[in-house]
Amino acid sequence: MSPMKTFSLGLQHVLAMYGGAIIVPLIVGGALGLTSEQLTYLVSIDLLMCGIATLLQVWKNRFFGIGLPVVLGCTFTAVGPMIAIGNQYGISAVYGAIIAAGAFVFLFAKYFGKLVKFFPPIVTGSVVTVIGVTLIPVAMNNMAGGQGAKDFGDLSNIALSFGGLFFIIFLYRFFKGFIRSVAILIGMVVGTIVAAWMGKVDFSAVSEASWIHLPKLFYFGVPTFQITSILTMILVAAVSIVESTGVYFALSDICERKLEEKDLANGYRAEGLAILLGGLLNAFPYTTYSQNVGLVQLSGVKTRNVIYVVGTMLVVLGLVPKIAAMTTIIPAPVLGGAMVAMFGMVVAYGIKMLSRVEFASQENLLIIACSIGMGLGVTVVPDLFAKMPASIRILTDNGIVAGSVTAIVLNVFFHMIPNKVRQMPAVNEQKVS
Repeated sequence: MSPMKTFSLGLQHVLAMYGGAIIVPLIVGGALGLTSEQLTYLVSIDLLMCGIATLLQVWKNRFFGIGLPVVLGCTFTAVGPMIAIGNQYGISAVYGAIIAAGAFVFLFAKYFGKLVKFFPPIVTGSVVTVIGVTLIPVAMNNMAGGQGAKDFGDLSNIALSFGGLFFIIFLYRFFKGFIRSVAILIGMVVGTIVAAWMGKVDFSAVSEASWIHLPKLFYFGVPTFQITSILTMILVAAVSIVESTGVYFALSDICERKLEEKDLANGYRAEGLAILLGGLLNAFPYTTYSQNVGLVQLSGVKTRNVIYVVGTMLVVLGLVPKIAAMTTIIPAPVLGGAMVAMFGMVVAYGIKMLSRVEFASQENLLIIACSIGMGLGVTVVPDLFAKMPASIRILTDNGIVAGSVTAIVLNVFFHMIPNKVRQMPAVNEQKVS
């Protein structure tokens, strides 16, 4: 291919994942109360790390990299846990947990293929559904103007947020292909333009941002390591690994390449390294982006050269804070409208994962009911287990951990323990009678 065509295809991949990449730091940074300067850094370092993570994965070598045309971005599954950890233990605990999770995935990559059996659709679907549902209140607060805002609930904020949401829905309804894939990004851009006309946009962050800024180790301070936070992030990483495995096999089928166990281990190791670097530079956990798989299929171009261009573009974008600052001026109501669509898609994706589950089985229904119920219950009533011993509260302080552990334990109990063991009491009772 000509350099121009390679560049064009690379730009298309960047635009397809850009909206999902920038909305994560905007949501997390806004929820944790970061300043505009800190938010600009967060978006910049995220774009930079998306590029590095993509390059690590596409560069196949003896130690890491799956070598498929895959694009990586910050995992949306981590949004809820990061906000919960940050609000409860501080931002330093967020990055301590990410570093620990990255090291865990990197060191145990060769064994993850064997651990995947503990994360079937009934477990991952329940976890993703809980994460999506617990994020909805964040979207609602932003639609009203942002928690603590002086004009919270103002009619102009409501009109702006619903207008942005309806515009995104309009794009999904009447357009297909590329426009639909970047509908949320277009919706935020148009919403911000309307908000600027209404006088609700502050451009000071753009004017104050520098043109070039290098990443900084521990930008938000020295990380702290808190066991509950680490367990939470390891669970997030495990869910991401399961999702990535599906993307690997989808791309291997498109590229007509058979994957070996060593290839999967190299892919997991690359993701672990990306998560670890993300924690050190105060970015995010990273995973494969499924929307870019669709572009590979639609374009028919399977060469890794295009993905190298994508990684390079993202690195360059991440080194220019002016570009990152442009995304931080999006008003809370506009962001809130987009959040409803994004978080709703997380819930929908969780339900889609659960659609592969056999619902005729009462055991499966009970697993879903108990895990989602426990996850939401602990989220709504966080003091439920406040008087329990600290060793137990490790598993109950966070709704996502509580729901995830419930799903894993019940799945093992119902589907992995031999039937004859579970039926022992009934057998004994029959003998007695």
